[in-house]
Amino acid sequence: MYGYGYYGFDWTIFLLIPAMIFVFIAQSKVTSAYKTYSGIRNRQGMTGSDVARAILDANGLHDVDIVPINGQLTDNYDPRKRVVHLSQGVCDVASVSALSIAAHETGHAIQHGVGYLPLRMRSAIAPVATIVSYLAWPLLIIGLLIIGTGELASVETGNMIFNVGIFCFLGVIIFHAVTLPVEFNASSRALKQLEALGFVDAEEKAGVKKVLSAAAMTYVAALAVAVMNLVRILLIRGRR
Repeated sequence: MYGYGYYGFDWTIFLLIPAMIFVFIAQSKVTSAYKTYSGIRNRQGMTGSDVARAILDANGLHDVDIVPINGQLTDNYDPRKRVVHLSQGVCDVASVSALSIAAHETGHAIQHGVGYLPLRMRSAIAPVATIVSYLAWPLLIIGLLIIGTGELASVETGNMIFNVGIFCFLGVIIFHAVTLPVEFNASSRALKQLEALGFVDAEEKAGVKKVLSAAAMTYVAALAVAVMNLVRILLIRGRR
């Protein structure tokens, strides 16, 4: 049987509090930076799509399309279709935020074009990571329920299912860990491209850094939550 504490209370939930606070801070910073610099027009008067097209063309990526997408901060690069998706607040808007985000997504396109290894790794494991992310918690819960019956044969089966759930969760963490260098590198490439093409001055560069740094922090926060969840899972496993 599991020792969850008094009256079945699982004290390990408290381990998530620092990570969740981190997530809240990261999301707040993204929202604040995006809102602040969405209200500041970039000096070139270039929309997100203008910036993206210019950077792509400067890097010989003429075959990469730019397609509008609904939502806010839903921008992404699809390596399978070779398409940069830009959200409503970025695609046709000439703000510092739009310039920053569009450049970041083209950073991913450049990574793809040069065969950047971490991006290739992330693309390769993404389908598996999606599957295991859906399987991890159900397997862990099912394993616990079976173990809870107390029957020897059931406990062995439950342990096996629970352990498979742990390995699935490790897959999620690996995906988050691989994502970090991909995102940081895309932001670094974005800033270099904006400077090389003369799209930002010193003041705008500071704003671009704030927008990109805030966005990068959300990926760090996601990894932190995943790691703390794994610590919880291992502690629960150790109490069987």
